[in-house]
Amino acid sequence: MQFNPYLAATQAPPVMEARRWIAEASFPPERPLLNLSQAAPVAPPPAPLRAAMAEALEDPATHLYGPVLGLPELRAALAARMTRLYRGGVRADQIAITSGCNQAFCAAISALCAPGDAVILPIPWYFNHAMWLSMQGIEAVPLPCDDSLIPDPEAARALITPRSRAIVLVTPNNPTGIEYPAAVIAGFRDLARETGLALILDETYRDFLSHEAPPHDLFTDPDWDGTLIHLYSFSKAYRLTGHRVGAIAASPARLAQIEKILDSVTICPSGLGQRAALWGLRHLEEWLAGERREILARCHALRAALARQPGWQIKGAGAYFGYVAHPFVMPDDRLARQLVQEAGLLVLPGSMFAPEGDRSASQHLRIAFANADATGLNELAQRLQHFTHANS
Repeated sequence: MQFNPYLAATQAPPVMEARRWIAEASFPPERPLLNLSQAAPVAPPPAPLRAAMAEALEDPATHLYGPVLGLPELRAALAARMTRLYRGGVRADQIAITSGCNQAFCAAISALCAPGDAVILPIPWYFNHAMWLSMQGIEAVPLPCDDSLIPDPEAARALITPRSRAIVLVTPNNPTGIEYPAAVIAGFRDLARETGLALILDETYRDFLSHEAPPHDLFTDPDWDGTLIHLYSFSKAYRLTGHRVGAIAASPARLAQIEKILDSVTICPSGLGQRAALWGLRHLEEWLAGERREILARCHALRAALARQPGWQIKGAGAYFGYVAHPFVMPDDRLARQLVQEAGLLVLPGSMFAPEGDRSASQHLRIAFANADATGLNELAQRLQHFTHANS
């Protein structure tokens, strides 16, 4: 059988691979599976939003093709919220709505790069970003971070070549949970502008920051869209993962190219998902603040739970994630499988978030703690304690 060689060389989807481990295991009633693998809310949207979605189903326009770049009123509402949040300037014509944030990234890359080009990704990286680059024949250039897990613009400078087209940052980070300081983000913007690259800034988990100040000041620059391509997701904010609603903020010229890509893939984002996102922007600010407080409480609970485990070290925690160094000499993929079999815990090995052979990543696991409440995180601690004692 013939396959696109770029596609054939790309790793299998990590979350789907982890789900296969579950199929090979059994979980006794006294120790059910604790699934901390995927960064997605498991609860449905709040009841008022579900009611608004049910009402939207009665609108015939919900079921028709819409504008490729999204509903005008949603683009305007998101631009207004970003203007308030960042204390900068974002217009509706600088916003496009996409079928999830992954599609936003794919469209941005496709608008910037051709096969043979290169994009700089800090490691550990978000695996879907690396996968898309691989599938397109674009080199993912790893940018190592020090023990702080915060990338350095000057280290990135040394990686830039004539083939470089963009630098990608994810903050709060997936998989580490680290929030990049505003000065670091600005440093990467300055580097990208100086060298003619695009800065792709993925803030999928922006709504769960540990502070209420603006994450950065990039949007206060009136010429931000000459360098910055900003990505966002409604999925985490309003529990709309299955409805696939994301967004890109970029220059109108870039969006004109991105429109060609979106029209050839999904034609338009989901009408129901867009209407849900719009209702959320208009009505759920206070509710979302409560969601943020709950996620921050779970982050605190994870830190407390791991602090009681000798040999386990939290390297980063925030948004939906804890990035944890484990105390074992075994490879992290073997450890993750063993945790499924012996502890009923499903977490992802750090090597899924790094180039093949990266030794630093193999000493880590990603724990998606947003999927567990305080009781579940206490259960995580107990199971890790038993597992560690049994395998010491």
